[in-house]
Amino acid sequence: MDQAQQYGQMNMNLPHDVVPLPSQGVFYKNKKKSLKVGYLTAQDENILLSAGNNQNLVTTLLKSKIYEPDFNVNEMLDGDAEAILIFLRNTAFGSEYNFRLKDPKTKKDFDTNVMLDELDILQPKIQPNNEGLFELNLPKTGKNVVCRLLTIGDTNELSKLQDEYPEGVTVPIVTRRLEKHIVAIDGDTNRENIATFVNTLPIMDSKFIRNTMTDCEPRLDLNRTVIAPSGEKVNVRITFGAEFFRPFF
Repeated sequence: MDQAQQYGQMNMNLPHDVVPLPSQGVFYKNKKKSLKVGYLTAQDENILLSAGNNQNLVTTLLKSKIYEPDFNVNEMLDGDAEAILIFLRNTAFGSEYNFRLKDPKTKKDFDTNVMLDELDILQPKIQPNNEGLFELNLPKTGKNVVCRLLTIGDTNELSKLQDEYPEGVTVPIVTRRLEKHIVAIDGDTNRENIATFVNTLPIMDSKFIRNTMTDCEPRLDLNRTVIAPSGEKVNVRITFGAEFFRPFF
């Protein structure tokens, strides 16, 4: 158990709230539909001020603020993690999130805001089976594949790939992500066979899997369209990291 997770479990009696999960716990072994989450404290400012990359910050905050002894943060879905981060920021600074964008017509910066407590939950277009898995028929090869959603642990592993390969060498981000998504191909669960299959997968099938998995995950709608001073529409997506908690700075 790392220091952040140990801190979270030691402080389960501190003030907290219960945060409902977009996934309703369907994909977890314990089927928890909500989690006890503590509030950001002065001690958490240390985490934010020393934040490295966004993924490390997200994982550290989740492990220290989720007060559930039987819940493994590394097995958490990204959509549920985002809901926890929204809660942490809302309860620390309020729901108004101010940021700066560039007007596409005048090329000048302008300030705008999003109310984080008004974010809607995107309902999945495909429902999982009893095991929390999804069965897909690929449009190009016609193969039947069983897929799963990625977890925080998976995302952390993928984010580290860039550092594992020397400069000038192609980093296999897309194929590694597909390997993690795919559980079986036509009933075959052998990981080596899945890796071989992924390397020869037509782009049409690759995009189909990635797009379908995105549509399958219950999560908050983090995309917004704002109107610039010139009247032009600007699409923006809320992202997480030290900048998201910038009132600290």
